[in-house]
Amino acid sequence: MKVVVAIDSFKGSLRSLEAGSAISEGILRVFHDAQVIVRPLADGGEGTVETLALGMNGRIEKVKVTGPLGTRIEAAYGRIDVSKTAIIEMATAAGIMLVDEQDRNPLYTTTYGVGELIYDAIKKGCRNFIVGIGGSATNDGGIGMLQALGYEFLDENGKQVPFGAKGLSLIEKIADDHVVPELKECHFKVACDVTNTLCGEQGCSAIYGPQKGATPSMIEEMDKWMAHYAALTQKKIPKANMRQAGTGAAGGLGFAFLSYTNAVLESGIKIILDETRLDYFVKDADIVITGEGRLDGQTVMGKAPIGVADIAKRYGKTVIAFCGCVTEDATLCNEYGIDAFFPILRTVTTLSEAMDADVARKNLTAAAEQVFRLIKRASL
Repeated sequence: MKVVVAIDSFKGSLRSLEAGSAISEGILRVFHDAQVIVRPLADGGEGTVETLALGMNGRIEKVKVTGPLGTRIEAAYGRIDVSKTAIIEMATAAGIMLVDEQDRNPLYTTTYGVGELIYDAIKKGCRNFIVGIGGSATNDGGIGMLQALGYEFLDENGKQVPFGAKGLSLIEKIADDHVVPELKECHFKVACDVTNTLCGEQGCSAIYGPQKGATPSMIEEMDKWMAHYAALTQKKIPKANMRQAGTGAAGGLGFAFLSYTNAVLESGIKIILDETRLDYFVKDADIVITGEGRLDGQTVMGKAPIGVADIAKRYGKTVIAFCGCVTEDATLCNEYGIDAFFPILRTVTTLSEAMDADVARKNLTAAAEQVFRLIKRASL
């Protein structure tokens, strides 16, 4: 028997590969000679760097960068030498969780640190990038990132504009004389699951500004500044299109990637599944295992387990999911390729007890063992 396990992390409890290993142990208790292949899984958000770097024989690089408030912080990215690939989560350098609630103000938060991560990876030989851009604290249109890569956004006195959305209002000229030369050789796959445009009622300022600390008056101003920045960008780079879906992602970082780099915006799970070549492992499997911490109606909206199920069903495979808990509407998952799902809790417990890593690991192994005991009995 060949079983492929590609399960998302149980956030706050087990990482993807840890969960996969626990399931593998349960299967092997029943089918001692089974071939169990555990593959890394993420959706482009939190945990993507570690999951892919470790699951694809890469390494974690730790770098001092400029944080969202302009102070120096330590951030990490994944590097896979064989494919010259860097895996970056923008949230590690410019994420909203790095800023205390009382300090959140998109007028001043910057993506400069994201550019520093990219710069470091370029200097270490990377030319292919996977970038997750969820969870930002910024609304600077990505100019901070671009400044770190050598672009100059100059005010009326020819000086670089300051960090944050405030800087957008002061741009008079965009210069590219000092851009990192290797940037033109780089290709970016940007994990983006939102369709917001850069400006307007569905733009980044209006939709995401409030959670980043913006007041109604700030939102109105930032939207005007963003349009001004986009117009200047289009004069410099004709392909720039502020109305393209996804340009409003991460406070306009999507626009920066599409306009100033060789980038495509794609579903996070699509990028991950393509990069990990899951279909190669699934095509001759007998059973495919997936899952996540909580299985619910939202899972079918492009989350990792459904991406796995979609691939498995192309090859006619049986798909089983394990999860920490489920909701009533989780039955929707059965309509999207998951043949059966199993919560792993074995007793009434508190949330903190259930999320304890050792407890979750034992529960996951035990659940997998019992499911495969049934499979073994049914095959007799």
